[in-house]
Amino acid sequence: MHNEPVGIRGIGNYIPETFMDSSELAAATEVPEEGVREKFGILRKPVPAEGDTPSAMGRIAAERAIEQAGISPEEIDLVIWDGGQHKDYPCWLAGLKIAHELGAENAWSFDMEAMCGSMMAAFDVAKALVLARPKTETVLVVSGYRNADLIDLSVPETRFMMDLGAGGAAAVLQRGYAENVILSSAFRGDGSFSEDCVVPVMGAKKWPPEPQDANGAHFVVRDSEEFKRKLGERTLPYFFQVVRESLADSGMSEEDIDYLAILHFKRSAHDAVLQELNVGEHQTTYLNEYGHLGQNDQLLSIELGLRDGKIGPGSNIVMVGAGLGFVWASTVVKWGPYKAWKGE
Repeated sequence: MHNEPVGIRGIGNYIPETFMDSSELAAATEVPEEGVREKFGILRKPVPAEGDTPSAMGRIAAERAIEQAGISPEEIDLVIWDGGQHKDYPCWLAGLKIAHELGAENAWSFDMEAMCGSMMAAFDVAKALVLARPKTETVLVVSGYRNADLIDLSVPETRFMMDLGAGGAAAVLQRGYAENVILSSAFRGDGSFSEDCVVPVMGAKKWPPEPQDANGAHFVVRDSEEFKRKLGERTLPYFFQVVRESLADSGMSEEDIDYLAILHFKRSAHDAVLQELNVGEHQTTYLNEYGHLGQNDQLLSIELGLRDGKIGPGSNIVMVGAGLGFVWASTVVKWGPYKAWKGE
């Protein structure tokens, strides 16, 4: 069983129909529109419409992934919610609700999160579980994200997160599926960031909440200069570390990258990653029409890469992202038939 491939049988994404464009972001943040478009790399971003709760967006994405996979919900053995902690309700399991609404009556479920590294973490966890548990063969990984609710655009210290949007993403993973095979993953964590950028109210550290806390339910950076210093020192080196480690563990090097499914962040950082890894614009998708959808970015990027012909049979895909807190994560996927690239 441990030698069996674990492949991606279907993916799905959901993008709300409502958007906030660069001119609106400029007005809300007092950042010039040119800066929003060129420095922050945002032409527009999706924002939730009425009814677009995290679980609802995740469910729609899951329905699309299941349809593409060509399976019935009853075939799903496990649902892993890897969406945001900011869910429909606090202290609540989104995965079980989605499983119920889908009709995945044979599935159990749990919720997990590694912030914006969650999709890679969930892929790695799902792969380990299906290889270790004979009764777990098909896993639905599903995310809904709307952390933009927790950003006050008038606060200068958190304007670097003005790109946060909303959406859903999902994938059906299956043991023995010999296409789109998940290879190795790599992770790096740094807990020295853990309380640098937080929502300081509505949690157990400040409980019970006071009436005025509703006005403070947004991210704040406690020491902006120190936060920037640490990010400048560690962010890109750790990106490169997890990418190279996941490739090496997959028997590859950065020269083998065919497509980089990378999160959205400011243009200069995006360009620096491409330059360091020698990846061209034709080998990735800059999500400037979507912004940052948290842990959904990688699956959205893959869908767009397939649509635009940037990914084909035999493509080596590197999924990479980073989550506030801080965790860096990368997963390598070999797209197309498994036997073709194994030479069998």
